[in-house]
Amino acid sequence: MKSTIELEQETTGQPAASRTEAARQWLRHRLGTGPVEEMAAHKTVPVHRHTIWYYLGGMTLFLFTIQVVTGILLLLYYRPSAEEAFESVQFIMTDVSFGWLIRSIHSWSANLMIATLFVHMFSVFFLKAYRPPREMTWITGVLLLFIALGFGFSGYLLPWNKLAFFATRVGTEIPRVFPLVGDFLMRFLRGGDEVTGATLTRFFGFHVAILPALTTAILGVHLWLVQSHGMSRPPGTEQNGKEMKFVPNFILRDIMGWLLALGILAALAALFPWELGEKADPFASAPAGIRPEWFFLFSFETLKLLPGHIWFFEGEALGILGFTIGIGFWLLVPFLDRKAARGLPSAGFTLIGAAVLLYIIVMTAIGFWS
Repeated sequence: MKSTIELEQETTGQPAASRTEAARQWLRHRLGTGPVEEMAAHKTVPVHRHTIWYYLGGMTLFLFTIQVVTGILLLLYYRPSAEEAFESVQFIMTDVSFGWLIRSIHSWSANLMIATLFVHMFSVFFLKAYRPPREMTWITGVLLLFIALGFGFSGYLLPWNKLAFFATRVGTEIPRVFPLVGDFLMRFLRGGDEVTGATLTRFFGFHVAILPALTTAILGVHLWLVQSHGMSRPPGTEQNGKEMKFVPNFILRDIMGWLLALGILAALAALFPWELGEKADPFASAPAGIRPEWFFLFSFETLKLLPGHIWFFEGEALGILGFTIGIGFWLLVPFLDRKAARGLPSAGFTLIGAAVLLYIIVMTAIGFWS
């Protein structure tokens, strides 16, 4: 009795494997994937005691993909107006099949994505992976973190519940401390002098159009730079020549990490569904103990602990100025850390990074406890 492959060969005069290869070659020429396949075939990843940190970038990208997919599903039912936003989210959670689960996954994955972004950024910093020629890789990565924070800030208001409303009122009030442009920045964010339905519509536009467009452009550049320059070897591991193939060795390990993250995400979403709260009432008084999301807590607590006036300046204005200078410093780290650029130990910058990380952790903990 003849096999299926033999029958196909007799019918077409060409082995099935050859026809599959011919189809692959046809797609390869039409789609222009030859250079990508060539790069994947030869790309390697260094193997050393710090290799585990390489997987955080892929983990963040995986969580961002979940954000995109669940966000599109929520967008099918969400209505961005002060009159209907809360009710549309309520409808998603109560009437749409598994709508509560999709919303919980969207919210939890946003928090996990920002957490992995912070860990990824600090791992890159401590491993000195911003050394030449990877300066632009660092800058685009930091910009992606700030955009992710923008996603968190704009998405927080969209359910139009009481807590989000008053937190947004406090958050959009902060830019007023900037001299000359402060009032303009506040009105730009709010779409007016107060947080209203116009603010909700504006934040919706930021969340689903402007920020995704910026993310697509900067993420494309970031990934291209990572692939072009490859994975950086941390100082002290240059003598270790061990490497693994990117395909399939590294990518399979990456996928295992994604499956682990998916399991944690599903457990969090199912066991701790994201609550909706009460509908926002602009005329009600602000609830007690109002605070922003955890990734803004360290800055919120800093501004809250500053005195009203420091010398001749407002304490909050000096705090915002300090954060602005800190952001500029953080972006320019690859150009300021000249020792790392020359391959020398830079203990000073390591201490700065450790101090920043410790400060963020301590102030965030104070924010939760207070």
